[in-house]
Amino acid sequence: MKILKSILAVVVFMVATTVSAQQTPADKQSEVLIVNGGTYHLGNGNVITNGHMIFEDGRITAIAEGQTRKMSKIIDGTGKHIYPGFIAPAKSLGLIEVNAVRASKDEDELGEYIPNIRSIIAYNAESKVIESMRPNGVLLSQIAPQGGRISGSSTIVQFDAWNWEDAAVKIDDGIHLNWPSSFRRGRWWEGEPRGYQPNKEYGNQISELKNYVASSKAYTDTSVANEAYKAMQGLFNGDKKLYIYADGEKEIIDAVTTAKESGIQSIVIVGGYEAHKITDFLKKNAVPVLVQHTHNLPEMADDDYDLPYKLPKLLADAGVLVGLQNSGASNFQTRNLPFYAGQLVGQGMDKETALQLITGNTAKILGIDDSYGTLEVGKSATFFISKGDALDMRTNILTKAFIDGRDISLETHQTELWRRYAKKYGQE
Repeated sequence: MKILKSILAVVVFMVATTVSAQQTPADKQSEVLIVNGGTYHLGNGNVITNGHMIFEDGRITAIAEGQTRKMSKIIDGTGKHIYPGFIAPAKSLGLIEVNAVRASKDEDELGEYIPNIRSIIAYNAESKVIESMRPNGVLLSQIAPQGGRISGSSTIVQFDAWNWEDAAVKIDDGIHLNWPSSFRRGRWWEGEPRGYQPNKEYGNQISELKNYVASSKAYTDTSVANEAYKAMQGLFNGDKKLYIYADGEKEIIDAVTTAKESGIQSIVIVGGYEAHKITDFLKKNAVPVLVQHTHNLPEMADDDYDLPYKLPKLLADAGVLVGLQNSGASNFQTRNLPFYAGQLVGQGMDKETALQLITGNTAKILGIDDSYGTLEVGKSATFFISKGDALDMRTNILTKAFIDGRDISLETHQTELWRRYAKKYGQE
């Protein structure tokens, strides 16, 4: 009995702690709001200084230079910077809470070919990790599954919701494919040499993948019910994009060529470590790249020491449509997305161009640019106000954030702890 009481006490404490840390989603916008003054970084390369922005019913109705005298509720933006909400693609946010706790990990399912697995069903809108994104301006994300050859379907969400139904912006937007590598590390525990070795199974793995795609394409509703094949149909009719995780030059060319030959036209490369070597090929096939974040080390001994830092700029300068992603790093590090973009300014990229890699460009790649990614009339009022440069961790201090016109909370578990201990040490 004592053991049972102890277990119940622990469960109650955990539930109470979790609930108290979550912020109640904001109410729907009920009045016309105006941001007056400030610098507006539109997310398309343009900037408006000392301007104003009006939004109503969750949509931007006006944005222009000069302040307005229109009678409405005014938000003072003087001296501040206004940005569209940042977008984090190809992440498993809301699917993992604690990496070391298996019971909190829902990003992967059993099986190699499981396109019918929908990540959105497992999405936790009340995740503390998601909550920690908002104070840095990351307000939307593509929630993608992990593992296997074909991992499943992703969904794009916004970060202020009661549940996954409320959070969803674009459901089942794409299928995620992990392309095999032509090289692999030697399995030393089986007596193989350490280091990279040719993958002798590469050809067979591609053949198996081609056969699966061909079978999916041939599937009809009159055939024997097959949910996996059914989920693949969107790739052939244009309803879904194919996100291919590939880094090597050969792998990217093989992946794009195979997809095109199979009738899949909407393709996105995720990772693209050697994509700068084949920019003409990517442009010819209209393939954008969600390139890995800049805070990485070179993968090969003969790579430039700073290749990961300048890779997005190399692609952008060559005319490839580029977005930044944080695949391969822990979910909590996604909140550093704006600072990865800021790193590119140190590599010589224009600051507004770097901003596009986490706003307008990413929205285009994900297919949500009709509503998100830039500050324009008719688009969603999803933006934030910062005291300084949002790409600089020293000055990106948010004072306000809005998602679809809703004035959202910027409180997190971290801010609660900060206030608690600031009071303890007399630093309120």
